[in-house]
Amino acid sequence: MIVSEYTIPGMHIRDHVFTVPLDWSDPSGRAIEFFAREVVDPVRKTETLPVLCFLQGGPGGKSPRPTRGGPSWLAEALKTHRVILPDQRGTGRSTPVDTATIGQLDGEAGADYLACFRADSIVGDLEHFRKTVLEGRRWQTLGQSYGGFLTLTYLSQAPEGLSACYIAGGIPSLQPDADEVYRHTYPRVRAKNAAYYKRYPGDVALVGKIADFIDGNDVRLPDGDRLTVRRLQTIGLDFGMAHGFENIHWLVDEAFADRKQDRLSDHFLASVMNLTSYHSGPLFAAIHEAIYGEGDGATAWSAERLRAGFPEFDPAARPLLFTGEMIYPWMFEEISSLKPFRAAAETLAQRPHHSALYDRDRLAANEIPVSAAIYHDDMYVDAGLSLQTARAVGNLDFWITNEFEHDGIRQSASVFERLAALVAQKGGPLAAE
Repeated sequence: MIVSEYTIPGMHIRDHVFTVPLDWSDPSGRAIEFFAREVVDPVRKTETLPVLCFLQGGPGGKSPRPTRGGPSWLAEALKTHRVILPDQRGTGRSTPVDTATIGQLDGEAGADYLACFRADSIVGDLEHFRKTVLEGRRWQTLGQSYGGFLTLTYLSQAPEGLSACYIAGGIPSLQPDADEVYRHTYPRVRAKNAAYYKRYPGDVALVGKIADFIDGNDVRLPDGDRLTVRRLQTIGLDFGMAHGFENIHWLVDEAFADRKQDRLSDHFLASVMNLTSYHSGPLFAAIHEAIYGEGDGATAWSAERLRAGFPEFDPAARPLLFTGEMIYPWMFEEISSLKPFRAAAETLAQRPHHSALYDRDRLAANEIPVSAAIYHDDMYVDAGLSLQTARAVGNLDFWITNEFEHDGIRQSASVFERLAALVAQKGGPLAAE
């Protein structure tokens, strides 16, 4: 159902809202809303154009909100495509998962609820949109980060809906194992810390002073949460992005309120709160490790267990190392926006079985043209594991580059251009119908 239609400079937009089952295996059960934004060049709004669906990173990420000229990949895509920007279930305008919702559920019911927001359910929503709005026409997908995980689930479950797929920094392992992910991730994060301190050697002592101050004082963030050293370490999540080193450096540069260094600045505390609170996206934390669960076996707080093997990340260690894209059980005790998720997150972490995400045989026989950018120095998605998968998926061509960090698709339109060119060189997307 189209709920609104309007034109902004350079874009004509239609907003769609549908009712979909919370659990696609039980269509008559509880329902939620699924929202998607359709964007097209205003002068081509009546044309039949190829359709490109953007699969946002995450998990728990809503689609970007279009602005004049941006993001750069969107401006490029609108030259040739009608673009769909869905808010993945649980985010944005698609019945968001929030503290009010999860607070009404006990641990088991909460885990059941969260389990319905994984890749297999998202593909169900996308297929419903495609069959309803596009009347069954095939479409193309562009998957950024976790969007690449969604792409492989889509190719496993409903390849008949796809004409071509583009993946930027998001090829998952086809043997999803959270422990294996973190065995690769911690060394990469350690290397990013080394590169950061090499660029800003003065920050070694400064970050140590900040940590020592936090450790010796009752430091409160603007929302009332106590700031701990281990929470401070999590701002290293930004190290995997193009401007991550600079973002953190300029943050710690203004950490203290004055030269006496006996008080942390309001700016620093507000910034750390915004970076680490999850107020705007608790689903990311709540199901982060669950995206690696498939078949038998609990994830069992993998990042926390594996951290013990990397003592250099201890909050008491100096130089203090920042962590990356890791979610820890203590977060659900210390961070106010995550406290209501504690029972559900704990139950989900111990869940012994997860739904299937990938069909290896179907992926090996895949005929849908796929192109993928693998970022050699990616902090979040291991290039080695990505290469293993790329070689196991039929009709997938990949491009390895160290020119970009994980957010390359957002930094330059050339990434999308290169991915489209790789598919074009093989004859282009399949016919839409």
